[in-house]
Amino acid sequence: MGTIFRKIIHVDMDAFYASIEEHKDPRLKRKPLIVAKDPKLTGGRGVVSTANYVARKYGVHSAMSVQKALELCPKAVFRFSGFKLYRAVSEQIHQIFHEYTDMVEYVALDEAYLDVTKNKCHLDDPIQISRMIQSEILRRTKLTCSVGISYNKFLAKEASDYAKPFGLTIIQHKDALEFLKRLPIEKFRGVGKKTIPKMHLLKINNGVDLLSWSQMDLINEFGKFGYVLYERARGIDDRPVEYQRIRKSIGKERTFGPEIDNQNQIDDHLMRIAELVVSEMKKKKKHGKTLVLKIRYKDFSTFTKRVTLDNYIKNDPDDYFSLASDLLAEMPDIATGVRLLGITLTNLADLTYENIVLDLFH
Repeated sequence: MGTIFRKIIHVDMDAFYASIEEHKDPRLKRKPLIVAKDPKLTGGRGVVSTANYVARKYGVHSAMSVQKALELCPKAVFRFSGFKLYRAVSEQIHQIFHEYTDMVEYVALDEAYLDVTKNKCHLDDPIQISRMIQSEILRRTKLTCSVGISYNKFLAKEASDYAKPFGLTIIQHKDALEFLKRLPIEKFRGVGKKTIPKMHLLKINNGVDLLSWSQMDLINEFGKFGYVLYERARGIDDRPVEYQRIRKSIGKERTFGPEIDNQNQIDDHLMRIAELVVSEMKKKKKHGKTLVLKIRYKDFSTFTKRVTLDNYIKNDPDDYFSLASDLLAEMPDIATGVRLLGITLTNLADLTYENIVLDLFH
């Protein structure tokens, strides 16, 4: 099968959460900033969401324990405004993407792949589109992003990582092999912390070393991932931008500690969860026919019950709450203590009209 040539852009926001915090408080730009709850207030618990580039010079990185981060950078400032704000900014950026193409695959709040082979601007040059996207994001959010452009997802992602922050890198087909030959093995996407020591033992330190291995030998050493490595070393990646993932369910759940055991608390939390699910359903422009209630008790026993209606359930917290309460009445007694509550909508369809059933005689 021949290589498929597309125009793929990978957009990666620069230190996304940290940049949002810096925008809120510009004084933080020159200080080592770590996005996490302050370990002095949490007893040292928690992990780093991200860090600004000043803090990264001390070796601080995402997923590191806050305790370790504080050891590396004792003068660090800790901030965490919460995911509600981060999601709202991410939503703004998503809207910008859709002004250029609907072929968008979201990887996280701060990164996405865009297929601009055909685009809403009718432009042939992906560099021009990338610059426009960077400018729009900067204008509307005051945040920077790095962009990688190539003929496949793997290389576009490698390119976006090449010149951070606020970089723009293109890897064309004729240059791909030379780029990959020089690439350290640690930079190959998918090569994780556990694989790196094994690679070094086998004297695979960069793309050139990887190219010298046969496909069969790589599969023998690394299983299915060996096949992927063989292709990636040659700049092959035929995965499409997955922009039409079908959403099968939308739900929210809450875990309680200590457990809750009275009806008023249950009702309050159930209504709050219903409101969150309704908000998500409206955002995703979906409605569903089936509502599922999930409950976990103090002894970790977990039960689910569902109700399916003939018509789509109205995206209204009161309706969700009423259905969930009916299901709850059929569950074991809450007096033993409840650890978790959740509401999920399935049997989804696009919300074409707000009111599907019209009461003509109302």
